[in-house]
Amino acid sequence: MTGKEIRTEMGKLVLSEEAIATIAGAAAIECYGVVGMAGRKMTDGLSELLGMENLAKGVSVSIDGDELNIELFVILGYGVKISEVARMIIDKVRYTVEKVTGLKVNKVTVSVESIRLQENSGS
Repeated sequence: MTGKEIRTEMGKLVLSEEAIATIAGAAAIECYGVVGMAGRKMTDGLSELLGMENLAKGVSVSIDGDELNIELFVILGYGVKISEVARMIIDKVRYTVEKVTGLKVNKVTVSVESIRLQENSGS
């Protein structure tokens, strides 16, 4: 398992890439317009909407020295302004990951894998 090792006066902490990916995925799905995370492995051009327990599967994390590079694979709702939602995702993920882990986020990339129609829940 790869990850980032942080040494302190109290000992060492190892953050796995999967743990960082889960933090990033949780931050992303809180953003307006995000329906969910998409699986990174698309087959036949179809992206799979992942459940809450699989957030890390929609995120790729690479560690370059002391910096993190994060790529998110998202599914957005129909009718949202993609550029604004992507900017919101980037800002929220960068802030959340840096605040929670104390690590510097070098780059956040958002890949929009699909657009989904939001179903109205009629009464």
